[in-house]
Parts: sequence; structure tokens; C-alpha cells
Amino acid sequence: MAYPKYPKTFIKKLSIGGKEITVEIGKFTEQASAAVLVTCGETTVHTTIALGRKVDLGYFPMSVEFVEKLYAAGIIKGSRWVKRDGRPSDDVILKARVIDRTLRPLFPEGITNEVQIVNTVFSYDEENDPDMLGLLGSAIGLAVSEIPFDGPVAGLRLGYRKEDGEFMLNPTNTERETSDLDLIVSGRGDAVVMVEAGANEVAEQTIVDALVLAQKELGGICETIEKIVKEVGKDKVELVSDEDRAATKANEELAEKIYAEFAKELRQTVEAQGRLEEVDFDSLRDQILAKLNEGVEDEAEQVTEKEVSKAFNLLSKKEARKMILEDDVRPDGRQTDEIREIWTEVDVFSRTHGSAMFKRGATQAVTVTTLADPTLGQLIEGISGEETRHYIHHYNMPPYASGEAGRMGWPKRREIGHGALAERALVPMLPSQAEFPYTIHVVSEIMSSNGSTSQASVCGSTMSLMAAGVPIKRPVAGIAMGLMSDGKKYVVLSDIQGLEDHVGDMDFKIAGSEEGITAIQMDIKLKGIPQKVLEQALEQARAGRLHILKEMLKTISEPRTQLSPFAPKVAQIEIPADKIGELIGPGGKMIKSLIEETGAEINVDEDEEREVGIVNISSSDQDKIDAAKQRISDMMRVIEVGDEFDGTVTRVEGYGAFVEFLPGREGLVHISEMSTDRVENVEDVAKLGDTVHVRVNEIKDDGKIGLSMLSAEEGEQKKSRQGGDRRGGDRGGRSRGRFNDRRGGGRGNSRGRRDGFRMRRDD
Repeated sequence: MAYPKYPKTFIKKLSIGGKEITVEIGKFTEQASAAVLVTCGETTVHTTIALGRKVDLGYFPMSVEFVEKLYAAGIIKGSRWVKRDGRPSDDVILKARVIDRTLRPLFPEGITNEVQIVNTVFSYDEENDPDMLGLLGSAIGLAVSEIPFDGPVAGLRLGYRKEDGEFMLNPTNTERETSDLDLIVSGRGDAVVMVEAGANEVAEQTIVDALVLAQKELGGICETIEKIVKEVGKDKVELVSDEDRAATKANEELAEKIYAEFAKELRQTVEAQGRLEEVDFDSLRDQILAKLNEGVEDEAEQVTEKEVSKAFNLLSKKEARKMILEDDVRPDGRQTDEIREIWTEVDVFSRTHGSAMFKRGATQAVTVTTLADPTLGQLIEGISGEETRHYIHHYNMPPYASGEAGRMGWPKRREIGHGALAERALVPMLPSQAEFPYTIHVVSEIMSSNGSTSQASVCGSTMSLMAAGVPIKRPVAGIAMGLMSDGKKYVVLSDIQGLEDHVGDMDFKIAGSEEGITAIQMDIKLKGIPQKVLEQALEQARAGRLHILKEMLKTISEPRTQLSPFAPKVAQIEIPADKIGELIGPGGKMIKSLIEETGAEINVDEDEEREVGIVNISSSDQDKIDAAKQRISDMMRVIEVGDEFDGTVTRVEGYGAFVEFLPGREGLVHISEMSTDRVENVEDVAKLGDTVHVRVNEIKDDGKIGLSMLSAEEGEQKKSRQGGDRRGGDRGGRSRGRFNDRRGGGRGNSRGRRDGFRMRRDD
């Protein structure tokens, strides 16, 4: 491997969206094919490109990793026992996928060398997201490395605010909080390669405007990358050998021979594949082999089954494209804007909280919704700190969905990506925690796969949520658009199936409501798409989306007003933040007591921004929830002089009785406030456990409550009767209280005596 031409450290600065980005090459990792350090603000990402050995796996063995180190944000892992950074979160995997989907289409066909791209976040300032820096570093690294690459390429994020119609280039995390669009675009000045977006019902034209703006900005970034390559780039090496090229040419020549003899049979095979009819490939292959090897006696010169299979795959792709571009016929016989037949159903399973099935053609998804207490939200620990998510969407596609046998177990990156896309499409339509205080777990199980399973998941999940009684704002549907082009003619296809996705030039997934787009994912194989074609695809997708929504609403038109009898019931109330400690009690004594007495599950979280406590109460029994709500409301009630309660005597002393008049709230009924007549012994009037009616007589500065068993009128009459003789009565009461205190002893009794003394003096 040749040593790099650049000096020890090469530094280049560029500006994106008014934010300065510093690129350093050569500072670290000199043995890799390329190593790039990219910094924006105080966020730094280190990207390495490594070229490995040649392997024959039947596909390009590139891997992209994104590594977020907790130390980058000054965080130590929360686990008490494990402090090493763990497996990547779903969010980190999605960042790696964005980079992978950007770069993979730009490698020359035929490369079988391992290529590994690793992006490590070394510093994070909580404002500048590292994913776009990793994408830029990866693109620059490949451009300056010796690896063949059809670059340069770049990526950026755009935000958009509906209220002022302004776009934001590479917005900070703070700016993204007010944005109605989170759009990532990869490409260059003459082409868009990859698009990923979540949106709050944004109009189609806004998406077009955003892509045009992004493409213009990407052109400028790519010009800067070209300048960097001229200064420090390595010479590209040849990774596709002459033997590989010869094999490719031989395969093409063999395909032409097969097509000349079997064009009719090939057409019938592609049509059958489009209709998912069973095809006897073995019989056709045998016919082809017999024809091609007719008269060839030397086995070394005969065509093999493997060669015929490779040529047949090439021919199937060419024939499918020819049918669409030249004959205006789709493999399954549909029109270009026609949606496959739709079948929907809700309440598929009896004991689940919500379930639905969505089937479009041979693509079928079953989605199950589960509701739970907010405390069962998912805790995410990353460089942005800890976050609890109350909506989780998972997507599973087992091997049987495509009629195959294969590995079962943890999800692949593709499954994580599809689940995240469906989740992104539905998040803008979900109610807030204040409106619907539940953790919502949605799982999409793909039962059959023939194109656009992620969008089938969006549709099925919408119906499942409505069946579960989740009050979503509006239903959401999704559709996958395709494109065929020969460079002159463009054909936009609605609702593409698996074959069209495989042989086409674009996979454009769009989800949204009647009001606008909520999620986009687009991968393009072409070097450029005219703006009018993009606009046509978006408008055609809108028409298809509305058609699908109409079919869905025939089965369930709105969210149910009642939850499943098997779903837990959850109520949420707010309390002042300074009352949280009072509700919990010392060592959790009070909240444990409430849980035991009411039978409901009670949890408290603090909303620091609004300075309130959020109390979540859950149970399958509504009466238990109501009881807990009442108890907590009573505890948090603001007490005023004159309020009356029925309370329980919790302690009896010589000077009076302590009464719990609200849960966790006690006051003292002094012996002088127990009756209009003189009381010699407290227990003659109030015994431990008695229920007595009391009135708030006094609220002291220290929060202690003075109670009375007399009405306001009786109290005034007693004061008038005592008149000038109050001094002697007080003395007698005090001496009796002191005598009983001495007998009882202890600090608690002495405090009680002082309380009694003050109350008599005030009286």
C-alpha cells in the first residue's frame, strides 16, 4: 500500500448552513486507507476507512459502523455493575444505515473486497448532531482513499417551520425542537442518492422545495471535497480484475444467446413471477442447457447450470424493465398508478389490546398494540443523556414471510430500520401523555412479503392503534413508489411489488395522512431525477395514499372510545412539585400505604420544565383507580380554616387527640376543643380508632393544624361562657398535660405538651 501524499495533518474548513466545519486528515490512524476527523462546534467524529481482503460472498461486503461513546458527553454508564459501553442502540444503528444507504450505490459493480467504515463520536456538545458529521467524514474518507468510488457525495439535514415557511440547513438540536420537518438528503449537485425524513404533515411541494435546496447546497460541498482530493487524495487501485470483467462479458453474451432462443418463455416467466404464480425453473433451465449444449461433446466447453442461472437472473431483470419502459405493461398486469387489491381486518386476536391485519396484494402485515402504565416506557441511555419513550414500534420479518427457511433471533438492521420508519410515520399523530397517559407498544409481524412491508406496517399499525382505543389525531397510510428509466423515458410506478423493487431505479416510501406527509425514505440508483418526475412521484403517491386510507376506513373509521377489557386503565393527575415528597413520604411509606390500601399501582415523575409532579395511577379495576385519585386529591388539598372533615383518631394524649382528617394529614384536637362541657379525660370523648367530625380551627406558620370537634358557633359560645375565668381553666389544663407527659416520658410527648400549651395560650 502506498503511503499518503498529504503532510502529517491536513486541515480544511467549510461552511454548511452558516456553521463552520473543520476537516482534519492525517492526525490519527495512519495505517488505515483513510482517517478523517470532522468537527462542528464541540462535536467531533472520527471516521476510518479500511480495505480488506477479497471474498466471494455473492454481494459487496461493505459494513458501516457508528459508535457513540458515552464519554463523548461526559457520561458514565448508569449500570451499577457494567461500565463498559454496551451494544449500539436502535438510534445508533439507524445512523449507520443512513451512511450505508448513501455510499453503497456508488461503488463500482463487481467489487468483492471487504470495506469497513467506522464512525466514532469522540466529543458531543448536545447541539450539533454527530450523524451528519459521520456521513461527511465517510464521504471524504472514501474520496481520498485508494478505494474506487463514484464520488464525491455529501449529506446534510434540513429543518422547516410551517409558521414562517423557513428552511434550516443543518439545524442544531434546539432548532430541531421547533421544526416540522427532519429531512436528511444525500447526494451531489447533479443527483440525490438517499432521502430520510420525519414530518408533521408537511405538504408535497414543501418536500420538493427542500430537495431542490439541499441539492444546490450539496453541489457546493462536493466541490470542496474535490479540492481536498486534489491536494491529499491517493491514487485509486483496481479491485475488479480482468478475469471478473471477462466473466461479466461472458455472462452477457450467454444471456443474449438464451434470449434469442427463449424470449417467449422468458416473458412468460417474468409475468408469472409478477403474479406470484409457481414457475418451473428447473424444467426451463434443463431446456436451455439442452439447447445450448447441443452438439458440444467436450464437457469443459459445455454451459453449466450455474452459468445459466446467472444469465437467467440478468435476463429477468432486463425483460421486466423492457415490459415497463417499452411495452407499458407491469409484470402483474397493473396500470402504472394502480394499487393492488386491499384486504383489512381488526380484532384479529381476542386477548390483545388491539390488533389489525393489512394485506395489499401478496404483502401482509399483522400489527398488535399493547397498552401499559407510563412507568413501563423504554429508558434510552446515550450521549444525549437519559430519555424515556412511551411509544415503541417494532417490526419483525421472519424467513417464512418470503417462503424461505432462515435464521430466527435478534432483529437485523433492516428490521430495525423498517420499524423506525413506521414509528416515525405515526409519531406526529399520537396523543400527548397528558391526553393519553399510557406506554404504547406496537409490533408489526410480516406474514407475507412482496414489496413495501414497511408501509403495510404503517397501515396495519394505524388500524391497530384505533382498534385499541388510542385517540390518534388522524389515520396514516403508506405507499412505496418506484421508477424505471432508460435516461430518456421515465415511468413512475405506484405500489411497487418485490420484482419491481429489485429491477427498478428507485424505492420511494411515503407515509402520511390526508393533511400531509409524516415520513419519507428514498433510495435512488440513478445519477439524477428531473424535478418534474419527482413532483409526479409525490403527487401519484398522494393519490395512492388517499385511496389506501379510504379502504382502511371501511373497516374502522375512527379510534374506539373504550379500551379493551384486558387493557390496564390509567389515570394521570398533576400535583405541585413541592408536594412530591409529601405524597411519597419518608422511605416511601406514604405511597406504599396508598398502594396497599387502594390496590392501584401508583408512580410519580417530576416534570422539571413545568415544575409539577405527574402521578400515574393504574389498575384493571376502575374503582381502585378512583379510590386512589380521591386519596391523593385529598392529600394535596389546600386546607383553610373552617373546613370540616370526618377523621380517624390516631393517637390519644392527656392534652388531646391527634386526628388524621385526610390521608397522611393530622391535626391536634385539644382537650378544650372536644366538648362545650369540661372534659376530664380525653378517652371519655375520643378513643384510638374512633371516627370523629372535626373542623380546622387554626393553621400555624410551621404547618401544624389545630382541629376542633366544636362547631364555630359552639366554640364562640364556650369562649363567652369562660369569660374572665379562662386563666384558672388554662392552668388546670396545663398541669394535667404536664403530669401525663412526665408519665409518658420521651421527646415525642414533650413536643406534644408544648403544642398543647401554645394552643391553650392562644385560646
